Formats: sequence, structure tokens, C-alpha cells
Amino acid sequence: MAFTRATGKHRRPSRMHRTTARAAGVAALTTTGVVGTLAASPALAAEAPAPEDTGLTPVVTIGDSIAEKIGAQAAAQKQAAEQKLAEAAARKKAAEQAEKEREAEARAAREAERRRLNTFVSPISGSYVSTGYRSGGSLWSSGSHTGIDFHAASGAAVHAVGVGTVVQAGWGGAYGNQVVIRMADGMYTQYGHLSSIAVSVGQTVVPGQRIGLSGATGNVTGAHLHFEARTAPDYGSDVDPVAYLRGHGVNI
Repeated sequence: MAFTRATGKHRRPSRMHRTTARAAGVAALTTTGVVGTLAASPALAAEAPAPEDTGLTPVVTIGDSIAEKIGAQAAAQKQAAEQKLAEAAARKKAAEQAEKEREAEARAAREAERRRLNTFVSPISGSYVSTGYRSGGSLWSSGSHTGIDFHAASGAAVHAVGVGTVVQAGWGGAYGNQVVIRMADGMYTQYGHLSSIAVSVGQTVVPGQRIGLSGATGNVTGAHLHFEARTAPDYGSDVDPVAYLRGHGVNI
């Protein structure tokens, strides 16, 4: 018995039929080049995977002129640094030299001051001792001479024997016109029987400075200079003036 399909009704294609049709369509697209065209489209290209990141740093090649400029800049920087170091070393050396010079000047000044303080001269130039220390006789109230006498005519220049400060300048009784000086070493020197006085109390004197003129004022028998070395400014504290002067380099 024969069967016929109803008119107007269609059966769903089988799975095999659909698969066969799809394969045929892909084959047709490939044959016509449609697949190649779609792959080249921007939309599809954007979905393409990015290149794989290998983790390697790209190597950049620069031209010779740029390399030379970089080398020149490095050399200039090195030279500038070396120049700064040299200048700093020169400044340090100059400062050290200046410090040495200042120290040398200070030492020279101290030495000059020491020499000045220790320089002594005779109270009367070219004179000699006419009466010695502790000479006995009725001429002196203490029974002996408390100083030394230098031979001198009236009006001879009398000098400070060393650096000191005048503590007395005027009439001194039996000593006549006198000057007493406190010396830099703490001792005192006295100059008596002066005809005139050229300094005042409080004045600083230096070795060889004229402090007056010799004479015959006070208790004397003639013109001369009476000179004493003392531990205190007044009478009665005398020491050997010859030993004192010789101890400071004075040849008398």
C-alpha cells in the first residue's frame, strides 16, 4: 500500500541533514573567499589576541653624534668636579698657610715683648759706679749706702733702666728730686738727686727713656746720680743694685 506526504506540511530536517548543510555552507564560503574578507575586517581584528609579553627590554640604538654629546657632558662634569676639588684643596692650603703665618707673627710678637720687658740699660750712658752698695760712713743716716752712685755732672740725661710705671715723681727729702719706677718684673728702681724731672706718676716708661737730668738736690756733696733697686717703693727695701742690673744683662 502506497503512502503520500500531506500537502503543505513539512517535516523538520534530521540532525544529519542539518550537519551536512552547515558543512556545505562553510565549504562554499571558503571557496568564495568570504572567510578571508571577514578576518581582515577591523571589528574582527580588534578581537585578535595581543602579542605575547616576553619580559625582555627592547634595545634602543642611538646615533654616534648623540653618544658623543653624552660623553662630552660626562667629561665636562668630571672636569668641573675635579676643578672644585682642586679649588677646595687650594683654599684649605691657603688657610693653613695663613694660620701658620699668624702663629709665627704671634710668636714673634711675644718674643719681641719678652725681649722688651727683659731689656735693661744703664741709667746713665758711659758712666761708672763711683760709690758702691753698702759702703759705710757718716754720710748716710742708716750707716751704710742703700744704693750706688753713678758719676755724672749736673744735667746729664738719666734713663729708665727698663720697662715700668712711674709711682713717684717729685721731692724725696734727703734724695732731693727723685723718680721711683715699678718695673715689669715687680721690682722698683729709684733715681735720686735729680736737677729736673721729665715724667709723671702713672706714666709708662721704656728702657733708655729719659726721665730727668742728674744734679745735686737733697743731701749731697756734689752732682751725681743715686740709684737703688728695691722690693717695695719706699726706703728700707733695698737690694744690691749692681747684682740686679747685671742679672738683666747690664754690664757695669
